Amino acid sequence: MSKQAMREEAERLVREALARKTVTVKQGETRIETKCGKCGAPNRVKAAPGETRVEFACKDCGHKQKTM
Repeated sequence: MSKQAMREEAERLVREALARKTVTVKQGETRIETKCGKCGAPNRVKAAPGETRVEFACKDCGHKQKTM
């Protein structure tokens, strides 16, 4: 089975499941990859749907800040 055929099959199955209303689509939390402004350590922060700036504390130095 080619990749194109597999894609078409997957799209068909999703359309059928949504038409039968057996699958519900939910919007979950967004995960933001950001760097600490003080020490430069990478941090992973979760944001609720609709939020763009989230307050967090750096996991290494504990500096409190907001995501960009």
